[in-house]
Amino acid sequence: MSLDSNIPPARLRELPTRPGVYLFKGPLGEVLYVGKAKSLRSRVRSYFGADAARDLKTTELVRRAEDLETIVVGSESEALILEANLIKTHSPRFNIQLKDDKRYPYIKVTTKERFPRVFVTRRTVNDGSRYFGPYTSVGFVRQALEVVKRLYTVRSCRYDLPREAPARPCLDYHIGRCLAPCVGLQSESAYRQMIDEIIRILEGDTAAVRASVEAGMREAADRMEFELAARQRDALTGLDVLARIQRVQRFGGGDYDVIGLARDGALATAVALRVRKGTLLGRDTQRFSAVEAESDDALIQSFVSRYYLGRGRTGTTDLPREILLPVDFEDRALVGEILTLEAGRRVAARVPQRGEKRRLVELAAENARQALEDRVVQLEDTVDRADRTLYDLQDRLGLKVVPRLILCFDVSHLQGAETVASAVVFENGEPKKSEYRRMRVRGDWGNDDFRSMQEAVSRALSRRVREEKPLPDLVLIDGGKGQLGAALAGLRDADVSDVAVAAIAKREEEVFLPGQSKPVRIDRRARALHLLQRLRNEAHRFAVSYNRTLRSKRTIRSELADVPGIGPRKQQLLLERFGSVRGIRRASEADLARVPGVSAVLASRILAYLGKA
Repeated sequence: MSLDSNIPPARLRELPTRPGVYLFKGPLGEVLYVGKAKSLRSRVRSYFGADAARDLKTTELVRRAEDLETIVVGSESEALILEANLIKTHSPRFNIQLKDDKRYPYIKVTTKERFPRVFVTRRTVNDGSRYFGPYTSVGFVRQALEVVKRLYTVRSCRYDLPREAPARPCLDYHIGRCLAPCVGLQSESAYRQMIDEIIRILEGDTAAVRASVEAGMREAADRMEFELAARQRDALTGLDVLARIQRVQRFGGGDYDVIGLARDGALATAVALRVRKGTLLGRDTQRFSAVEAESDDALIQSFVSRYYLGRGRTGTTDLPREILLPVDFEDRALVGEILTLEAGRRVAARVPQRGEKRRLVELAAENARQALEDRVVQLEDTVDRADRTLYDLQDRLGLKVVPRLILCFDVSHLQGAETVASAVVFENGEPKKSEYRRMRVRGDWGNDDFRSMQEAVSRALSRRVREEKPLPDLVLIDGGKGQLGAALAGLRDADVSDVAVAAIAKREEEVFLPGQSKPVRIDRRARALHLLQRLRNEAHRFAVSYNRTLRSKRTIRSELADVPGIGPRKQQLLLERFGSVRGIRRASEADLARVPGVSAVLASRILAYLGKA
């Protein structure tokens, strides 16, 4: 037995001969390495024999290992699955380091929901949803979603329908982006039929949908509904792009996952191309690090076992009929057997040597080389930037609804005098100045900003309800926790309950949300934060300008109202002509007398009262 081992020899002799998983642990109990074996005793003892052939990594592993844990399972198949799960859980230092490449997005269709949603995600979980992708280009996935948005009215909210149905539809309904299934204006069967068509498009079957859209375009043109016809024409263009991309990615009509590998020193990248019905739907890219001493077959075995067998498989929910590999590895047949049992039909793992399938493996290798050389994929601006900002804001604040309609409030006063409030409105990320509102605070609250904010929010929301205007998806308050509480009280006064509220504090740019003790911190470079800052600044500007106007009028009254013969109308004319009281002082009697209603006598009187005579 080797003298550099910290594992007692008696412990090694007592190991079981059954299949299982072994874990080498360090001095602090941390997992250093996870492995699987047909016979735990034979495999583990091979590390410690005097004649054991060790590379540098294995030598260092044996030197550091302070403890050994084994888990016995019923078969070698179970050992392989458990090994993959434990590696994912512990990320042991001495295992091949495989890291998910989060660059590539998927399109997710939440088919398990009664009213499914369609959105972009970079994380896949086994939740029964349909995942399309991953896509090598963010531009492609956004292009596909843009076509879906033009053709269909998929809900963008996050309500758990019908359990969390809101009291009224959001702005998406009013602008034609959703038919409001949340309040029963679209039936579940009609909505599900729409989702089925979307899935067909994402699977590459655009021909039937294209014929339907083209017929609709012609009918709209015949009815002289030219705006609708133009939207249908744009959708046709998008469908043609999708079809053209699919045509150049046809591979013999089969269902394959094609594995490719590329290496460069200590780095390596593996890809899995997903081919379904001969159409390349996307690829999953993952990368290795510190693998200069590893063989190609070891890398492929590590990738395949964790990709298909590890907890939370990153591939799609359906399994292919064949997995095409660049090289053979020890557990290839075993992986095929496990996946066959899981799929309920044969799943073969093969290493093609020639023909079309070999060319597919070479294509996968080219994809792997491209991914290895280009780690950063540039985002393509194929959809409106405002939409991306709003979806990002929804994610960061955990909102149920995309905040397309936002009202932002601010209060302004000077030492408790001339207290005013502003309510600015942004729709789809842009100001809607026709709906800006400013108001004098009626209550005698003095310096109490909280009571003033409560009154402003209550009055503004009550007015929208009274005028039957859409309620905002988000109410934003300039301030911290105190102003947030005041806004919530204002919503209760207006009898409005299904509106999200947030407050943004100036000093640290923290966002406070109801029911959360800690604020949300958004990256200062994020467009979502920039939008909130823009709203806050606009509300502040609008409130301050109104406060200044009122203070200016008060100054006018105090200096001009005392002049005999000067009423409100003449005050206004004088100020419009000379700009301010200072400008009036600087004017001559002749200049003042040119203002309608101001005689030479009155002009002399004005200058005398203002201290110029």
